[in-house]
Amino acid sequence: MLLVYTHKITPRLTYIFRHVFVRILRIPIEFTTKVEEFIAHNGPKITYSKIPLGNEFFIRNHDLLFDQGINDRTIKLSYWDDIPCFFPTGEKSSIPFDLFAASFYLITRYEEYQPHVTDKHGRFSANQSLAFQGDFLEKPLVDIWAFKLLKTLQKKFPDYEFPTRDFRFISTININEAFAFKHKGLIRNIGSFFSDLVKFNFKGIIRQIAVVLSIKEDPYNTYEHLLELRKQYKVRTLFFFLFSEYTTFDKNVSTTNNRYKLLVKSVIDYAPFGQLFSYYTMSNAKKLNKEINRFENIVNMPINKSRQHYNRFEVPKTYQNLIDIGVTEDYSMGYYTHSGFRASTCTPFYFYDLDYEIKTPLLIYPFVVNDDTLQKQQLTKKEALLKIETLIHEVQEVNGTFISVFHNSSLSDMPKKKNWETLYENVLSKLNK
Repeated sequence: MLLVYTHKITPRLTYIFRHVFVRILRIPIEFTTKVEEFIAHNGPKITYSKIPLGNEFFIRNHDLLFDQGINDRTIKLSYWDDIPCFFPTGEKSSIPFDLFAASFYLITRYEEYQPHVTDKHGRFSANQSLAFQGDFLEKPLVDIWAFKLLKTLQKKFPDYEFPTRDFRFISTININEAFAFKHKGLIRNIGSFFSDLVKFNFKGIIRQIAVVLSIKEDPYNTYEHLLELRKQYKVRTLFFFLFSEYTTFDKNVSTTNNRYKLLVKSVIDYAPFGQLFSYYTMSNAKKLNKEINRFENIVNMPINKSRQHYNRFEVPKTYQNLIDIGVTEDYSMGYYTHSGFRASTCTPFYFYDLDYEIKTPLLIYPFVVNDDTLQKQQLTKKEALLKIETLIHEVQEVNGTFISVFHNSSLSDMPKKKNWETLYENVLSKLNK
């Protein structure tokens, strides 16, 4: 056990110390404000305060973990060796910055509580973030800091046996459009027909007619293949189903369609699942509650995993609403427009609500890459695979959790997928090796 001495124990302090030491480094910790208890401790120990007690491992604290509420923070980046950092500590400190205050700032999304300009979908944009501006968006900086701290502690306490953790991969599949043509109704199929006609896309018209007449399989019906890949590569796979009314941004089949209901039940018999909440639930608690009740009535069990469509969520409001309806895991933490680490960590973490200064029971699983994002960046399949491999390597370096987002449509051979249908399997194959 590692003992932490501090002059004051606060919710912020215990929250972030436990994330760094327990969740990332797997080191059990205790806290004390008593000098004599700290001195008597024979195991590894550190002081987190303004001044050291003696020659112990000492980190001079920044005020952030002893504050309440949101205050303006001027962030100036410096470097710990070649790693970006901020909140410098001075010469007496064993490391050159307050790792815990900096980690707290990034993980709680402190900057998203502050005034900012949203994009056209009402989201906090990646280019406003410190990670983007500091050129570390594609690095799990908090985990990198934690492992550099571990090396320093190992030198200070060579006789202590520090535990390790294993790399994990979680594949998440968004089903926001269960079928390309089937079960969409006459009006939507007529609209699609004329859209292709205007573009002289006669191959698309022929295919649509063949699917509607059940001559060919719907191209988005890739569920058996996804389940086979899950079994073949022994990968943890989560399916997120959109179950909402039709809108400009939510274009799934009707929630009353029996074929869709049967599809949902056939998939969840073999794999864990969650709910993909619709575009307009970001700040609408009533709509959020309506959607989860409707879905729970179909699957006949409580829903505890969620993701927001288009990654539309507002900190802390959306998370507060999810907690109110009983969701305990959310997989929305990431950017729709950029790959990387929105919260600068590849370790699932509990949402800390800065409005109420409490650690909540909502566990956040940050994703790293989204296939839609890669396509919008107009990457080739080869470039996309290289990008994913680079990000996987970043996570493997710190034995973290790599979470990807793909869609059922990603495995189809529809023209707009640019012949990417084998990309997902290529990723699984690389990880399997």
